[in-house]
Amino acid sequence: MVKENNPNLVRDTGRRAVIALDAMGGDYAPLSVLKGAEIALKDNSDLKFKIFGHRDKVLPLLGNYKSVAEASEFIHTEESIANDEKPTTALRKAKNSSMFLSIDSVKHGEATAVVSSGNTGALMAISKLSLQTLPGIDRPAIGGLLPTEKGLCVMLDLGANILCDATNLFEFSIMGSSFAKTVLGKKSPSVGLLNVGEERNKGHEVLRSAAAMIEEGGADLNYIGFIEGSDICTGKVDVIVTDGFSGNIALKTAEGTAKFFANMFKSKLKSNIFGLIGLFIASPALLKLKKQLDPRNYNGAMLLGLNGIVVKSHGSADEVGFANAIKVAYKLSKNNINEHIMRDMVASGHSLETDEFLSEIEG
Repeated sequence: MVKENNPNLVRDTGRRAVIALDAMGGDYAPLSVLKGAEIALKDNSDLKFKIFGHRDKVLPLLGNYKSVAEASEFIHTEESIANDEKPTTALRKAKNSSMFLSIDSVKHGEATAVVSSGNTGALMAISKLSLQTLPGIDRPAIGGLLPTEKGLCVMLDLGANILCDATNLFEFSIMGSSFAKTVLGKKSPSVGLLNVGEERNKGHEVLRSAAAMIEEGGADLNYIGFIEGSDICTGKVDVIVTDGFSGNIALKTAEGTAKFFANMFKSKLKSNIFGLIGLFIASPALLKLKKQLDPRNYNGAMLLGLNGIVVKSHGSADEVGFANAIKVAYKLSKNNINEHIMRDMVASGHSLETDEFLSEIEG
């Protein structure tokens, strides 16, 4: 039976991942959150949850998911933040919301990570206000996974920072490399800056300056240079670094293109009897391809650079997508992603607050 407001259930965060769940965020919450937690538990039996939401909406459903209830502490919250709410409005009522209190549990060490499908702008604003950034990090960035011909790659920023300077991109490259090591298990992930061409003289001054900073100061980075948009899905690099404006457009373009191709392909195959026969013959391979490209399998983007683990699930994610976001948070928690980022910042010659980095790591 679920225990409400029982901190003793989840205080021991040293030996297991304790994931705070914003049960009120997203198009299909709270059902998708609870179903997703159940799926994630099947693969990671040591998971524990702190579930934040309104008792009238969450508890009647939670009783149907025994394994989740037994692994959870429920915290009642009066408020929730709407998907279309402005970050400034969300901040005014944040302290009583499921989003704020779930983030706050990470701040106070009661949870190792938080997962939310809620309003992205509000999540970023509240997380930055509550958790602050890691020492030496100017801005957090949204880092997520994309499928490629060679497996998966990391891309950041996916929309948190519309305008970036060279230092921001330099920091993103280090954070993205750490993320790839932690989530993808890459020992020395290759890093590329997204540009309009591969030549060193291409692109605007910020990009060229960022490249120079990485080449001069990124001693621990496997930097290969500029890459183009056509390289995103080829797997040419493990980490793609760009500003939030370009990154978000690239992501949405890739998602839209995939949907367009799938719809057109299906329409043409069903247009005549020969197409239907071909569809039947090719169905095993097509089903395998569909699974490989299913965006739910890549759900879960981290707000990199914060002094705490915050994972953003897509607002329209169903239980499968939300489960994958939980799995990302679990892996990041188990592998101490922020400690890796701080160590990589020092190893890469970052000049900002190096003493503070070392004291944070040692302390």
